Amino acid sequence: MIESLRGLGYSTATALADVIDNSIAAHATHVELRFAWAGSLSTVAILDNGDGMNEAELDIAMRLGEKSPLDARDASDLGRFGLGMKTASFSQCRRLTVASRKLGALNCLRWDLDVLASSENDGWYLLEGSAAGSEHMLQALDGREHGTLVLWELNDRIVTPGFREQDFLDLIDKVERHLAMVFHRFLQGPQPQFMLTINDRPVRPWDPFLTDHPATWSSPIATFASAGGQVEAQAHVLPHKDRLDPTAHENAAGPDGWTAQQGFYVYRNRRLLLAGSWLGLGRGRSWTKEEAHRLARIRLDIPNTADSEWKIDIRKSTARPPVSLRMPLTRLAEDVRERARRVFAHRGKAVKAGGDKSLAEAWHAEHFRGGIRYRIDRNHPAVKSVLDDAGPLKADIGVMLRILEETIPVQRIWLDTAEAKETPRTGFAEEPPAEVLKVLSTFYKNMIRRRGLSPVRARELLLRTEPFDAYPEIVRALPDVPEELQQD
Repeated sequence: MIESLRGLGYSTATALADVIDNSIAAHATHVELRFAWAGSLSTVAILDNGDGMNEAELDIAMRLGEKSPLDARDASDLGRFGLGMKTASFSQCRRLTVASRKLGALNCLRWDLDVLASSENDGWYLLEGSAAGSEHMLQALDGREHGTLVLWELNDRIVTPGFREQDFLDLIDKVERHLAMVFHRFLQGPQPQFMLTINDRPVRPWDPFLTDHPATWSSPIATFASAGGQVEAQAHVLPHKDRLDPTAHENAAGPDGWTAQQGFYVYRNRRLLLAGSWLGLGRGRSWTKEEAHRLARIRLDIPNTADSEWKIDIRKSTARPPVSLRMPLTRLAEDVRERARRVFAHRGKAVKAGGDKSLAEAWHAEHFRGGIRYRIDRNHPAVKSVLDDAGPLKADIGVMLRILEETIPVQRIWLDTAEAKETPRTGFAEEPPAEVLKVLSTFYKNMIRRRGLSPVRARELLLRTEPFDAYPEIVRALPDVPEELQQD
């Protein structure tokens, strides 16, 4: 049975998160992870300063399914099935040793799957003490009044054939990124609930929602009633890349990248269960993860009384919303997806729901029976000015504009966006201010000289005209009388 349980699907990172749950439940304020490379004899240790366990408590903790998932749990309990620590550990190692101090007394038990496999009968041999040669590993508990050490040895699911020391170091980095995400609400804040270190290096929390960034949009907190208890939700739209410095943009991408991290983040007792999923929601067909919605992230908090209703599994890595909440969550997600799409498409500029008609846009989308096409807006001030003064060339210019409209490389733009994970650069992106001013000054001069607008009125219109609306400081600095007109 245990050999079968090893195949539940834990990764090293998710397995360690399950063990750390026990430390949190035991009121630990510091959890230390120790990775020691020694080839096939490499070890992983999890040490905490929690309450510890006496002999009877340790015996119960080492039993498989020591508590029924139907039993009532403390509101802050992170467990459910009584299997997590054991199955998580067995998924990575063949020898699990747990040593614990409580009131100064040391207790130690271990499971050894090789001993069970070589047993001639069906006995379950829970062994006392550490394995021969591993006694020194328990010294980490010396001098402590309380605390627990979980030791993984014979890590055959980690150190597989061909696994090298560099792979071990890469694994440590992957574990760090995962734990920084799963326990970020315990690790962040002026007074974090506990400290988590890996080989003496503190794990820094990763906030999926960039709540401290001024350009992040956050909805009011909404609550939904369900049979399993009250669910709390808050939607967030993260800033566009243009509003983030390179380091912040890279960090905000998360362990799996911007596109993969979109969607719902499901928490139970502030512990992250599921990161970045649309939970099978959508009208008709379930939503998939698309570039246009990469900035959308929604926090969901569920109580541990809702485990059955949300179909929480042993690994605490999947969740399914109950039928009663699917529609309200769908409506919430539709709103945040649309907001995220607008921020993504408009490169972080504030755009009102339904579109802001006061902004003169150079392009507009035109829906027709065959789909959607894009047209140059002939009423855009720059376009209209040229057409008004075109005289006999007006027809030729109209033909040119139509050719441009009919040859927009839409598919190429889409492929470049999908493959490069970023929208193509527009709006004078990364152009020096002098280049922007050169184009702007010509347009400004024509508005005054040809259209007879006052400088004040011309500047007002420029502030509402693409792409100059993105450069308000340059527009406002334009002189009342352009230099060319002074010379005239």
